[in-house]
Amino acid sequence: MPGAVDTPSSPINAAPNYTRSLFPQAPSFDLDTFSSQDFNVKDFIDSLSDSAVPSNRRSGTSTQAFDPRPLIRGFEHALGRLSDLSGDLESKETELSANVRRAEAHHTSKAQSLGRKLDETVDSFRNLNSSLNGVSEDNDFGGNAAVKIGEKLEELDRQRVRAQDAKFLIQCWLEVSERGELYLLEDMRRQASGDSKVRCAQIARQLLKISQRLDPGSWGQLSGRSKVVSGMNGVNGANGSNGTHISRHNTREIVEKFSETLEKDLLTQFDEFYRRANFDGMRDCATVLQDFGGGASVIGMFVNQHQFFIDRSQLITEEVGSDTDTWERLADPDAETPGVEPTLQSLIDEVKVVVQEESAIIKRAFPYYEIVLGRFLQRVFQQSIQQRLEMVLDKANKISTLAFLRSLQASRSYISALVDHLKAHGLTEHPDVLSSQTALILDQQFDDLFVPYFVGSSYIEKEKRNLEELYSSLLFKFTVFHSRRRKVPTTFLASLAKSGSEMLASAKDAYVERLDSSDLAPQQKAMLLRVAGLKDTDNAKRQMEMEFSEQDGLLSTINAKRMLKWLAEAVGRGLELSGGIETPKDVSALLDLLLSHMGEIYIDTALDAANDAAAAQENTKNEPDISYLENLQSAITIMHLMLTCIHTVLIPLAAANVTIRRDMEKTTNIAMTHMEDKVNVLMHRTLDVTLTWVGKLLATQKRTDFRPKDDVQGGGGSWLELLQTPTCLSIFNFLTRVHNLALHALSTSTNLTTFLTELASGIRTLLLDHFKKFQVSAAGGILVTKDISKYIELFRSWELDPSFQPSLEVLTEIGNLFVIGPEALRERLRGKGGVPGGLWEKGDLRPYVLRREDVGSVGVQSVLSAL
Repeated sequence: MPGAVDTPSSPINAAPNYTRSLFPQAPSFDLDTFSSQDFNVKDFIDSLSDSAVPSNRRSGTSTQAFDPRPLIRGFEHALGRLSDLSGDLESKETELSANVRRAEAHHTSKAQSLGRKLDETVDSFRNLNSSLNGVSEDNDFGGNAAVKIGEKLEELDRQRVRAQDAKFLIQCWLEVSERGELYLLEDMRRQASGDSKVRCAQIARQLLKISQRLDPGSWGQLSGRSKVVSGMNGVNGANGSNGTHISRHNTREIVEKFSETLEKDLLTQFDEFYRRANFDGMRDCATVLQDFGGGASVIGMFVNQHQFFIDRSQLITEEVGSDTDTWERLADPDAETPGVEPTLQSLIDEVKVVVQEESAIIKRAFPYYEIVLGRFLQRVFQQSIQQRLEMVLDKANKISTLAFLRSLQASRSYISALVDHLKAHGLTEHPDVLSSQTALILDQQFDDLFVPYFVGSSYIEKEKRNLEELYSSLLFKFTVFHSRRRKVPTTFLASLAKSGSEMLASAKDAYVERLDSSDLAPQQKAMLLRVAGLKDTDNAKRQMEMEFSEQDGLLSTINAKRMLKWLAEAVGRGLELSGGIETPKDVSALLDLLLSHMGEIYIDTALDAANDAAAAQENTKNEPDISYLENLQSAITIMHLMLTCIHTVLIPLAAANVTIRRDMEKTTNIAMTHMEDKVNVLMHRTLDVTLTWVGKLLATQKRTDFRPKDDVQGGGGSWLELLQTPTCLSIFNFLTRVHNLALHALSTSTNLTTFLTELASGIRTLLLDHFKKFQVSAAGGILVTKDISKYIELFRSWELDPSFQPSLEVLTEIGNLFVIGPEALRERLRGKGGVPGGLWEKGDLRPYVLRREDVGSVGVQSVLSAL
């Protein structure tokens, strides 16, 4: 239709789009319109308004007044439609509510029915349970009654068995007491079953008790008359008056003989079962034999006849083998420990396998397997391992003390690994954890093996003797060299070193006596001589007569490291073998040994030798030889190594004992202070020697060196070609050598800086005094500045304290005083107002100005008057 417009789409209007005419139509909607998720009230009202207003009015072209009637009619129609929909909804709601009520009633009825059924089931279960556990209300019998009947039957059966056993026991007693025979027991013994043998042993034991009570005469009792229980012998009072029983046979002897026969048969049968690997039969025999002395006989037979002990008893006389090279490496302190001795290692490896295999057999063959395993382990450790261990250690002790200590450590470590392995395996409890009783036996046997070697201070004494022998051997050439150098003290300082000389001589003599001792094994003597770097001869005293080189008297960092390595090995070995409350005492003893040999005999002796050499150079007429400083660097390095070892290894191990730790720290500090004082004395002497020689070289300066003439050596101004005077060059070369030696001895350190700064300060003072003594010409002033520049160049190449650098400007100013003219000199002094750094005042320069050759001129005199 012309003029019709489409209704705009609205997410709220769920009804399909429709075309409106010029005349309004009633809106169309249903319940689906309001149930849509896109429904919106505002859009719904807008759609109702649009459908009620004619299109010509909506276009806005009409000039008529607003007519509300279409809207009213549209909204009335919509309200009517909504009222109809509301009625439909109420009817549906009523219907659904009725359905819900019916469903709830059905659910409640069903739940009640199920509850009743559950109650019936519970009641049935309770009735069944009560019928099984006891008499119910409706019945006189139930499960509890059946159990009671069974218990009564068992009790009756036990009474029947006891009655039969009592009857059989009485029959046996009558038989042994009346006829002196045990035919009934003999017949039971011949039966092959294990139960019969168990019963036979029990009856025999009971017969012995009866014999002891009823036949005291067979037990050697004088008053052996005892009353018999009525009816015990079958005839009351038949054999004696007043109910006493007088036996015509020695019942004790008969029963004991039978018991011995039974025990022998059981042991024989046990052995046969063992050979056939019949573990059940072995267990039966072991159970019976437990009544004979607690099973000691069967345990002893099982252990003694074991093939392991039979084979090893034949090899116990075997000599400890190993090749010669292995024993030499064991005694060589610089070689790695070769490990446990092969024959002992083989034995321990075999023990590991045998004990594991036998523990399984023991558990199956013995009801009291822990006791049997304990006896077996005791026999293994006390016989096989201990005997072989003693042979190995005896052989090692004949080689050397170090060989003994290393063998002891290796053996203990290997046996400890065996014990740990057996504990981890579990043995009879495998794969579970080993029982505490067996673990205690293993620990006890392990400790008992090594107790003899750690009694008192025997172990640490061996360690000290070993280190003393090695240290004395290593320092033998050193001590002999310096003992020859020592002479009778002629000065006070030499007398102070007398004690050190005496200790050096005593250490040397003790070592020589030790080498010549018949107690020293040949292998150990050869090893000690090899460590000392000597030939293997019969007489050690002849070795002292040989010539030694200067190198033998120098310190060696390599030897010091070897000494500390040996000490560290001893400390580690001590911690492993005897670690405990004695550790602080042991490390304190080792500290004293280290300070005695490395500190006093080695470092102190070298420092004393260096001090003696320095003292000898103080009054020398030739250039002093300060090569002794080369040994100072080794001394300082060894001191540092020793101190590091003490604070890192020894002192921490004494932490458990505060008193010993403090004593160790105090002893160390005293020893280090003593050595440091000797180093300080040596450096001061070197400083004095150097300054003395520089002073002597300055004294050789010619007076004409700073007043050259143009015609000297042919004229032509050849002095200009000179860079420095000969004296300056000599001093420069000498101080360069001193610097290099000091740098080598002290490295780059604070000590080096302090030493060089003091040396430079002393030389500067000598130079300042030196230039006051010479008349300097204008040409000579150039040579003065060249010499001073050379000295400054030398000082700047040294590791000096930064505070010393400004003082070098003093020398530069002194050189300038001799080369500038009077006017420049006046201006320079007027501008400076003194030497830079405030070290000198202008008046301090007067002596140098007076040494100018033109000091009598008017210009110089005016300068002097100003100064």
